[in-house]
Amino acid sequence: MDKKSLMPFGRGAAPSRTHDEPFTSLRREMDQLFDSFTRGWGLPTLADESVLSPRVDVVETDAGLEFTAELPGIDPKEIELDIEDDILTLRAEHKVDREEKDDKRRYHLVERRSGTYMRRFALPFAPDRDKVAAEFDKGVLKVTVPRSPDQPKTSKRIEIRPAA
Repeated sequence: MDKKSLMPFGRGAAPSRTHDEPFTSLRREMDQLFDSFTRGWGLPTLADESVLSPRVDVVETDAGLEFTAELPGIDPKEIELDIEDDILTLRAEHKVDREEKDDKRRYHLVERRSGTYMRRFALPFAPDRDKVAAEFDKGVLKVTVPRSPDQPKTSKRIEIRPAA
C-alpha cells in the first residue's frame, strides 16, 4: 500500500502555502482528501450537484402510507408522481438561474445549476390508485397512499413444529 496516497495534502507534497483564510484552506484540503478517498466508489462528489435525493418521512397508518418530502425551491409544476407495479416514484427537476450585474463596479455574474430529485418506494400493499392524493405547500410535498379495499386484512397464525 502506498502511504503517500493516504496523506491529506495529496501525493506527499507539503501543504500549499496560500494567503487564503486558514479555515478556507483547511476546508479545501479536507474536500480534496474526501474526494480522493472515495474516488472509484461510484459516489457523487461534492462538486456533483446533479444527484439529489430529497429527505422523505414515511409513516404507516391504519388507512395506508403517508409520505412527506422536502423539496425546497421546487416549482410544483416540476414534480411528477406515479405508481406503477406497486412502486411509488417521486421525480422533480430543480433548475436555478442566477444573474447579477453591476455596471458601476463592472462585473457580470451568471450561474446555472440543475439537478433531478428522484426517490422510489416499494409499497407493501396494493394501493387504491384512485384515492392517492398529494399536496404541496412551502417546499413540502405530502402524499397519502390508501390501501385498496379489495385487499384482505386477515391474518393467519402459523404453527411452529419441533424439528424432526
